[in-house]
Amino acid sequence: MKFILLEDVKTLGKKGEIVNVNDGYARNFILPKKLGIEASGKNLNDLKLKKAHDDKQAQELLEAAQSLKSDIEAGQITLSIKTGEGGRAFGSIAAKEVAEAVKDQMGYDVDKKKIQLKETIKTLGTHTVPIKLHPKVTADLKVVVNEA
Repeated sequence: MKFILLEDVKTLGKKGEIVNVNDGYARNFILPKKLGIEASGKNLNDLKLKKAHDDKQAQELLEAAQSLKSDIEAGQITLSIKTGEGGRAFGSIAAKEVAEAVKDQMGYDVDKKKIQLKETIKTLGTHTVPIKLHPKVTADLKVVVNEA
């Protein structure tokens, strides 16, 4: 029997794939656990339409991420930290502070987990911070750190 998988099955295949299985396996495992549906004409057409819709949504998300990238790279944010003698900084700037500054100064809501700081910013000056907006799109944000 041919089945369309509704979920990933470890030894069989991924979600959305069409697989050929024995009748007993289908009756005793796939159907009771709702892991798949029979590959009839209507179900195959529904799968094709769903894949087309998912592809369209993925393309829209990619385009939105690319436009957000150009907006973020065009601007910059300014943060300040306390410094002591010799320009030595007290404290540091982490991804959380960068995310809050982006929201306040640029108006974009960026998740702090998407900001890819290798380590916190501890020096004055201009720093480039990568932000992963999409698996295929990474923006470079300019962060200017001043004395408080």
